[in-house]
Amino acid sequence: MDKFIEAFTNVDAAYVNVYQQILRYCLPLLVGVLLFLCIKPLLTFRREPEIWAWLILEDQRRLAITHWESVIGRNKRSDVVINMPAVSRNHAVLTRYDDGSWTIADADSKAGVLVNGEKVSIAELEPEDEIDIGGVKMKLLPISRRQEIKLAQLRTKGARPLHSLLNVLLLTWIQILMCSSYLLVGNEAYAYNVFWGFTGITVSQWVLLAFYFAIRKPSFEIETIAFLLCTLGMAAIAAVKPGEASKQLIAMYMGMALFLGVGWSLRDLERAKKIRYIAAAAGVGFLLITLLFGKTYNGARNWLIIGGMSFQLSELSKVCFVFVGASTMDRIVNRRNLILFIAYTLAICGCLAVMNDFGTALIFFVAFLLIAYMRSGSVGTLALACTSLGFAGVIALKFKPHAMQRFTGWRHIWEDPTGAGWQQTRALMCIASGGLFGMGAGRGWMKNNFAADSDVVIATLAEEWGLLVVLMLIGCIIVLGLFAVRSAAVQRSSFFAIGGCTAAGILLVQTILNALGTVDVLPLTGVTFPFVSNGGSSMIGAWGLLAFVKAADTRQSASFAVRQSKEGRPDDE
Repeated sequence: MDKFIEAFTNVDAAYVNVYQQILRYCLPLLVGVLLFLCIKPLLTFRREPEIWAWLILEDQRRLAITHWESVIGRNKRSDVVINMPAVSRNHAVLTRYDDGSWTIADADSKAGVLVNGEKVSIAELEPEDEIDIGGVKMKLLPISRRQEIKLAQLRTKGARPLHSLLNVLLLTWIQILMCSSYLLVGNEAYAYNVFWGFTGITVSQWVLLAFYFAIRKPSFEIETIAFLLCTLGMAAIAAVKPGEASKQLIAMYMGMALFLGVGWSLRDLERAKKIRYIAAAAGVGFLLITLLFGKTYNGARNWLIIGGMSFQLSELSKVCFVFVGASTMDRIVNRRNLILFIAYTLAICGCLAVMNDFGTALIFFVAFLLIAYMRSGSVGTLALACTSLGFAGVIALKFKPHAMQRFTGWRHIWEDPTGAGWQQTRALMCIASGGLFGMGAGRGWMKNNFAADSDVVIATLAEEWGLLVVLMLIGCIIVLGLFAVRSAAVQRSSFFAIGGCTAAGILLVQTILNALGTVDVLPLTGVTFPFVSNGGSSMIGAWGLLAFVKAADTRQSASFAVRQSKEGRPDDE
């Protein structure tokens, strides 16, 4: 290994220059091909609604039940619309569980819900039970086991093993090219760190793919995108702080463990329902620990130092927040649940405000808006929440000078290019100097700037690998968001729909704040670029959020949320 590293670091400069010039133009092409192969199946799969039961009305009309949680009401946005005056806008919630049983719950309606003539708040349903909703009588007819198996066979299949294998092979080739380019121009003292940083990512993606093949879940497009982002993040670390490559790699392993752990919990909705209470306590607990024992850097008290290593526990709180917000299986329009979730959000954002971490607080608030809208569908509620945010923002700017400094420099960076505008003016110049194809590995100047591998990481990558590559990285996150939205309409459970859209929304907002903050379109908030920015906590949190996006995959043999029996037939479809 020593001779291998030494051979790379002592290649003639003329050959290195030729290699770098070729790679500058080849890399955008290879990344573009890989993204096309991953994006196409994610954005073009057929969205077939699954029919799990029928509501049989007195006149023998049949109303299809296409979700595991279905709102019955007069509202046009209800899953089952019954346009009768005595039926409330959101009257009742019909819920299916993992074992195939069904319940109906009253959603604080005026007329209430009757089962076999008795008024109930929630009741388990039997096939012959008569349901009365606002005077409209009906019976529930679930589909048979045989129909469930047939339904599973008709769903769009996920990627074939060969397709995933080819994608990972292409990604491995990209990683080899990028690793060799940094070894050729890098410091020999850090050559081992760079080599093992890229090699560690390559090995982990192959191990995860082999695990997926073993459990018969060969779809790997979402994970391939994540590993590509991690690879570009490792490139930024190799250019700026090569000594931290191993630390970031360990964080990625921890993130993958969280990814698999969250994915395991989502395979059983009843188990997920119990875990949400632990997640709720952990989400607030992480912030309280940081508030009590954290250190202040750049005006924000959001870092916890343990054994010489720094942690930003608010990144893990994001995963807990999505878990709590998405856990709506039992009563998805219950007003009490919504009020409790609002209180939980205020507690989270209050801790972040005291910590002066307003960028992260904004991300949590956006996540709250997504969850609140998907739970209630009330635009008025969101308008009220946004108005409240406006007042809170004005108060924060008045009493928190650290936050005010972010805004005073916004859109005025060229007035103070050696002071408040230093980072962004240098970032803009480096992005311009890199052009479309970049200057080559290790040849940029941005690496000498503060936070070149975190807050303004896109400037480092744009300078060395070109604007095209950076735009494709941003496109990766956008695709995850579009995929979650497309999948939401045909989700079996609101848990997966809300969790997938909210997690993708958080990743997208982080990307927007990081990228547009770097180029001074938005204030520079210090928010990281998911999977790319150097930071162990950010990496772990990003992988944890990705589990919700993965669970939202409705294609056959693609999602954590669908188990298969030994015979290859779905157990819960």
